[in-house]
Amino acid sequence: MNQAVMRPQVSKGFVQCFMIAVMLMSPVGESRTQDRAPEELQRISGPVQLDGISNEPAWEAIRPLPMTMYLPVFQGEMSEWTEIRVAYDDEYIYASGRFYDSDPSGIRINSLYRDRWNGDDAFALYLDTFNDNENSLWFMTTAGGIRGDFAVSSDDEVPANESWNTFWDVATMVTEEGWFAEMRIPLSSLRFQEVDGKVVMGLTVTRFISRKNERVTFPPILPKFSFRKPSVAQDVVLRGIHSRKPLYVTPYALAGVSRTARPDGQSLGYSYSRDPRDEMGLDAKYSLTDNLTLDLTVNTDFAQVEVDDQQINLTRYSLFFPEKRQFFQERASLFSFDQGDGNLLFHSRRIGLTDNGQPVRILGGARVVGKVGDWDLGIIDMQTTSDGPSTLSENFGVVRLRRPVFNPYSYAGGMVTSRIDEDGRYNLGYGLDGVVRVVGDEYLTVKWSQSLDQDYLRTRGIRPFETGQGFASWVRRSNKGLYYIMNVTRTGADYDPGIGFVQHGNSTFYKGVVGYTIFPEDNAFLRNHSWNNVTLVRVRNGDGKVESVYFAPWWEFESKGGTTGWVEPRYHYESVPFSFKLSDNTLVPAGEYHFYDLWLNYRMPTSDVLSTNLDLIVGTFYDGWITTAAVAPALRFSRHFDLSGSYQINIINFPDRDQSLTSHLARLRIQAALNAQVSAQTYLQYNATTHVAGVNMLFRYNFSEGTDLWIVYNHNLNTDRFRQVPTLPAMSSNALILKYTHTVGF
Repeated sequence: MNQAVMRPQVSKGFVQCFMIAVMLMSPVGESRTQDRAPEELQRISGPVQLDGISNEPAWEAIRPLPMTMYLPVFQGEMSEWTEIRVAYDDEYIYASGRFYDSDPSGIRINSLYRDRWNGDDAFALYLDTFNDNENSLWFMTTAGGIRGDFAVSSDDEVPANESWNTFWDVATMVTEEGWFAEMRIPLSSLRFQEVDGKVVMGLTVTRFISRKNERVTFPPILPKFSFRKPSVAQDVVLRGIHSRKPLYVTPYALAGVSRTARPDGQSLGYSYSRDPRDEMGLDAKYSLTDNLTLDLTVNTDFAQVEVDDQQINLTRYSLFFPEKRQFFQERASLFSFDQGDGNLLFHSRRIGLTDNGQPVRILGGARVVGKVGDWDLGIIDMQTTSDGPSTLSENFGVVRLRRPVFNPYSYAGGMVTSRIDEDGRYNLGYGLDGVVRVVGDEYLTVKWSQSLDQDYLRTRGIRPFETGQGFASWVRRSNKGLYYIMNVTRTGADYDPGIGFVQHGNSTFYKGVVGYTIFPEDNAFLRNHSWNNVTLVRVRNGDGKVESVYFAPWWEFESKGGTTGWVEPRYHYESVPFSFKLSDNTLVPAGEYHFYDLWLNYRMPTSDVLSTNLDLIVGTFYDGWITTAAVAPALRFSRHFDLSGSYQINIINFPDRDQSLTSHLARLRIQAALNAQVSAQTYLQYNATTHVAGVNMLFRYNFSEGTDLWIVYNHNLNTDRFRQVPTLPAMSSNALILKYTHTVGF
């Protein structure tokens, strides 16, 4: 969803000072399962065949885990019998599931596309391998045998990293009794810490029955917590295992050609440059120790990475685009230094990409992540090459350290960043941060960072108040009953980390939330619903004036069938010091504005053949009016073919100034999969505001994990050629690339 209909990233609101007293009087949070004594995980005593059917004697000797219903009703009666077993040996962690079903025809297999859960019946295993209560690895399979692996971070307080991948195997089978699955995860794909001959990990397993919106878990997880939180996992003990130190080398060969329209200096027009590509490079992964992994890359290429989603910007601030490149994904949360208000000390997209998303050649680099004793360690060093007179060769460096303090749910750490170009000009940054679980579900977070730019230091000195950013937050983390957040972020006027992202500068931003969530036991429709209030206040540092206010009470619900939605009336105040453009012909003049709107949202369960998300916003907008409507349907024809997309229209009128804007943003994703190895995707986008249409086509043949053949085609069109002089070309660029990667283990 784009900027116009996205709830502000505030963790939901502003709480007045009297809420401190309410917080102190609130009851201490209920115990998490992590507070229980660790359990011994059983060793598997014989061979097993990875075919989905766990009928070997070795499996029969493993005790099934006791399962508990998580939703729709916590500790309710499970409608179908489930048996999940987890075991290990010297080489692997194994998991098996027997998912009996009284109506096998109702088992949902909606997709055969890797890493794309599409409303399928599913089985998932979560491993907090370092038992740090912050991070876990999520291994998921569907009844169709499709693998999904994701990285959970920040105790599931932020979205999971869906771009993370590793080496593991799975097999499933559907019968007249239900469906059955076996997972085999090599210990060499995991990082863990051995102490006195034993390893302690956090373990959670879940089964999801899609058509019933029913999820069962081990251990039992209170509905106040997300079932993905590492801090609610059950501690399990593995003995006598050692992390292997394999070396994985993945060379690639690439061939292709691209055409780009550039102004023709000889005439008032454009000509096309044809750029053939014929390249080779490699990535390598090696375990330096049981807990520390080294990634190397030479002549790095990211041709197969999906293109960015187009967005519509109805604000005067920069848009944010997430990182999708695989090299930066493992333990990516370790490098997170988010201080609220849309600002990051480190954003890996600044490496090898220009501000408008164009690639810059990466000569190579190294990345080290893992643990050294009690310390989490992360190091990145990357070198880019010069791309003509406008782009200098640069070196990018990051060092991140943090360790537990006080209790297992708290940590303190720091980060240092550097960006140095071939002329010796540098931009440095540093940050210090700490998260403390004070009591129960109450968390205190404090962060400080500063940028040190060479030119700035020479002319103005260090000036930490102007070049720094401070952040403080008190949060009650709970999905049931009372919850709240109180945040403040102060950003100096000259805060500019060279490999970070600054969306809002030179301001002090207050944000917070107060809400109350109810799980009604006697309601046949609602699983939960909540009453909430959100308020944001941004104050300019220069003159101390309020720059913006956002205030919104809202009611949100989730049905037992999986339907969700909310009703949210909103108030906005904006003090605009300088006019800004919404489009070529529409602007918002400088001035002070009060405006109001109503946001309605409705989301259908993803288990249905046809599902959709609906958003409607109607109200005033600065000195005019706005109507925003968005729909995001998904149609699942079969496990081999599905369509999904979104369409948004913004109708904006400023009658007093005789200006108007109607913007359209459309996306269509077509996915086809012959089986788990052969798949194709076409992604079409159209943005009427930027007058750009794009096509991104990916074909993948996955011979085995780490060995792939990719065919990639990109095509970008100008949909309004006559908006500039000289007339723009119909095609701005296109590219056809064939890439082959092959992983060899030593």
